[in-house]
Amino acid sequence: MSFHNIPAKQVFDFEGRHTRNHPGQVLEALMKLHFFKAALATAALGGFLVLAGAPSAKANEWDDNNRRVNYTEWRYHEAVEHFGPYSREARHWAHERHEAYEHLEHVRHEWREHHRDRDDYRQDWDRR
Repeated sequence: MSFHNIPAKQVFDFEGRHTRNHPGQVLEALMKLHFFKAALATAALGGFLVLAGAPSAKANEWDDNNRRVNYTEWRYHEAVEHFGPYSREARHWAHERHEAYEHLEHVRHEWREHHRDRDDYRQDWDRR
């Protein structure tokens, strides 16, 4: 068997051996794979759940702020009972309590500003 007698056209011409894949053919071949279908469905469902769950973060803001205020109140009183009113721990929790109240007041102000026009309308509708 001699390797030197192979024509150059047979070695360097691949046009007859390989088909040219178009993008549609590649996608069609991938869709035939069950794994790809499952991954695509999982990604679509995950994206839907992530986008559908986003508004709930804003809805719990009021409860979260009240919970934070109550927690910092409790921790401040515990620190005063255990370490005294002028201790480092009591000062820390007094500061945290102050920040919690400031944040709660900020949320209340934003809510009032957002609902101000609607509240005015409810107060005045019987006079119109």
